[in-house]
Amino acid sequence: MATTIEELEAKRAQARLGGGEKRIAAQHAKGRLTARERLSVLLDPGSFEEVDMFVEHNCADFGMETQKIPGDGVVTGSGTINGRLVYVFAQDFTVFGGSLSERHAQKICKVMDAAMKVGAPVIGLNDSGGARIQEGVASLGGYAEVFQRNVLASGVVPQLSLIMGPCAGGAVYSPAMTDFIFMVKDSSYMFVTGPDVVKTVTNEVVTQEELGGAVTHTTKSGVADVAFENDIDALLATREFFDFLPLSNRHDLPERPTEDPFDRLEDSLDTLVPPSAATPYDMHELIRKVADEGDFFELQPNHAANIIIGFCRIEGRTVGVVANQPMVLAGCLDINSSKKGARFVRFCDAFDIPIVTFVDVPGFLPGVGQEHHGIIKHGAKLLFAYAEATVPKITVITRKAYGGAYDVMASKHLRGDLNYAWPTAEIAVMGAKGAVEIIFRGKTPEEIAEHTREYEERFANPFVAASKGFIDEVIMPHSTRRRVALGLRKLRDKQLENPWKKHDNIPL
Repeated sequence: MATTIEELEAKRAQARLGGGEKRIAAQHAKGRLTARERLSVLLDPGSFEEVDMFVEHNCADFGMETQKIPGDGVVTGSGTINGRLVYVFAQDFTVFGGSLSERHAQKICKVMDAAMKVGAPVIGLNDSGGARIQEGVASLGGYAEVFQRNVLASGVVPQLSLIMGPCAGGAVYSPAMTDFIFMVKDSSYMFVTGPDVVKTVTNEVVTQEELGGAVTHTTKSGVADVAFENDIDALLATREFFDFLPLSNRHDLPERPTEDPFDRLEDSLDTLVPPSAATPYDMHELIRKVADEGDFFELQPNHAANIIIGFCRIEGRTVGVVANQPMVLAGCLDINSSKKGARFVRFCDAFDIPIVTFVDVPGFLPGVGQEHHGIIKHGAKLLFAYAEATVPKITVITRKAYGGAYDVMASKHLRGDLNYAWPTAEIAVMGAKGAVEIIFRGKTPEEIAEHTREYEERFANPFVAASKGFIDEVIMPHSTRRRVALGLRKLRDKQLENPWKKHDNIPL
């Protein structure tokens, strides 16, 4: 006998209930939304189209054959965010603790495959106790199937992970291979081994939050990009962030209408750089005054803050911004900032997002710790990323650009398209005092001081580099937005290809 409409509605209602009212209440008691509630906040109203609502696990061990819940712990499908297509999966902690089974993994793989076929981003809402132990190796195989799709989708469609609950063991590696990770404070964590195992093996006593909480991963490790106060904040920020991203590597950048004039002048920028070379200033001010409506979505704001990365719009189109931050470590490049910048540059390049670089860098951070932890190799990542990037690259040197760090920060020699300098720019091998002490070793302090003044007059300006064509133009700070906007217009149809290769071998 054919299924009646009433039966269909009853089955749908059962699936939507997940683990039942009691477990939904427990989820709410922790300050967390359910999987479906999260999707209703993330997606445009009425846009979600679910697939595999009735999928059940196929495990017959440990009494699991008597415990079957439609959907099997993950809600999958597609919808829209501000009218643009996105594929989603949301793990349902009320069903077997959101644990991943073979069928659960197949559901995730199905939406990822669909996203790659049509060219649309994938957003995963992670809230899972890990592999479903009752299924043994089948659940591990499920993880590996998801991992494989993460790798194939990398650089093809943007992938975002929202960690909204526990994420432990093998479960952390799928988010780690996605492009961006957002976490929720005090309710989400990521670690390969939990506090109990750590205590057993290393005798270190640590809480879940200290070991792998949102604050830990957005400040110390750099594993995650931004930490939010609660589920709602994280989901609404994801909607805002999504608007900056192209749908895939074969789609154009999204455009948003703007009434902010491209040639808006900012006279305050003429005094942004302080008279003393040793005085810091906040590079955020320059970024916001160049961006449309001052809107800038910063990533990893609390990790390696000596470099700033994020997205803004200029003339309504997405731009990736990389900038040294003189307020932190004087803007020096170190291991963490190099890795942070390199990954962002590579994302922008993969999705044809132009890169604007604001430079004020006195060099690489000296120190035994930096050298022993591989600053050479890690610094080379940022150099490699800029050098291989074929997207439009516009660079503005505001103050210091010294030594190898000048080369690394999207210099003309790394195929920078438009390289500008402010009149306050100093482009040299090193600072005047250090250079003079090497060149005139053994001279008296008075002679050193005199030679330092001479060196500053000769090199503490942008004109030596400009005379060699390394700087295209010395521009007035107040006209920076106009220059960048016109440059991006000119470069919109830029074509540049690297030599054919299977893939490069970036210094990992």
